[in-house]
Amino acid sequence: MASAMEEALNEFGGVVQGYQSAVDDTDRAMARILGVNRTDLRCLELLLGSEGLSPRELGQRLGLTTGSVTAMLDRLERLDFLARNQHPADGRKSVVTITTQGARRCYELVAPLIAEGNEVLAARFDVDQLRLVMRLLRTLTEVQSRHADRLLTQTPRGT
Repeated sequence: MASAMEEALNEFGGVVQGYQSAVDDTDRAMARILGVNRTDLRCLELLLGSEGLSPRELGQRLGLTTGSVTAMLDRLERLDFLARNQHPADGRKSVVTITTQGARRCYELVAPLIAEGNEVLAARFDVDQLRLVMRLLRTLTEVQSRHADRLLTQTPRGT
């Protein structure tokens, strides 16, 4: 017979998996509407949360080769989602930033989610409960990141 903790953890795993599926579904729909692929969408997400990143940083964060980063940046630049500018401190480097139009197009799609999420969370949880959930999500993020790092060290099948 499973303990209460085992049962709760099993149920929790299913809830987290359902949440991840809903996020994947949202990302897939957003990418379709924006006319980009999922990696491009992730690039835009990274740029929205930054003052700008170098192509090398984007490649590292997205797990892309130099050539793949260049192709992605070319695509997104043609769609007016991003701009490449000279690095302010090192003229030999470039910095990639999201354009005003690109940010606007992304936020237009996500604003209803943010508004509804804030409304529902404020109605169902108090501040202390939200802080507990944030602590839980930070913990899950740490665990997920460590697992991603472990997976990166594994050799792909067939190689």
